[in-house]
Formats: sequence, C-alpha cells, structure tokens
Amino acid sequence: MASQDPFASTIQKSNQFLREIESEMGWEDRKAQAYAALRIVLQTLRDRLTVEEAADFGAQLPQLIRGIYYEGWKPSAVPKKISKEQFINIVQENFFYSVELTTPELIKRVFRVFERYVSEGEIKDVKAELPKKLKDLF
Repeated sequence: MASQDPFASTIQKSNQFLREIESEMGWEDRKAQAYAALRIVLQTLRDRLTVEEAADFGAQLPQLIRGIYYEGWKPSAVPKKISKEQFINIVQENFFYSVELTTPELIKRVFRVFERYVSEGEIKDVKAELPKKLKDLF
C-alpha cells in the first residue's frame, strides 16, 4: 500500500483558498497578490479579535492558512482597538501591489472567501466583536 503525502490535502485546500481569492478579485494567475491580500487581511483581523475569538476563528481555517494566520501573533497584545480607517490603513500600508480595487473592496472580497471556509456562527461571532463601522468592511 502506497503512503499518502500527509500535506497533500492541506496544500490542495490552501491553493483552492488562494484561487478563490484570485477569482473574487478578478485576478488571473496572481497567486502572490492573492497570498499578500489574504495574509494582511487575516492578520489584521486576528489582531482586532480577543484571544478566544481569534482561536475559534483560526481553528476553522485550512491548516496552512492557519499557519499564516498565527504567524507573528502576540496574544498578550490583543485585541488592538482599531477603527475602520485604521484597519484600512494597516492593510493598505502592508499590501505592496498596485491593483485596480480600493482597499475596502479588497478587504470585503477576502472576507467573502473566509465565509466559505468558516461556519456562519463563527462569522457572526467575529462580527459581534467588531465596532459597527468596522463591521461594514465585512
């Protein structure tokens, strides 16, 4: 019996996640841009959540995406109380590609992909932690 690659499934799911971001953005073969958008939106959102909510949200992400999510995380420094404008600025300052979308639209489209992988209940819990104006991005 041949052994299966233990990483094949998570690699496949993560690549699908990136393809879905590319599709949402209207990008074709821009995996590096999709990854950059995913990474900065994911980590900025994570830092806005409480430790418990961040862990609940992260638990539902594909394994490799979860690694990106937790990269550089400092649980003792969260939640960061940032406004909608600050959230947008963080994403804008850390997304180094020139694209035809506005930063708020980029954030909304990445979040649409999250909604395909994370339960509706968890999405509601995440939104419940955000101030009203910041919820508008999602």
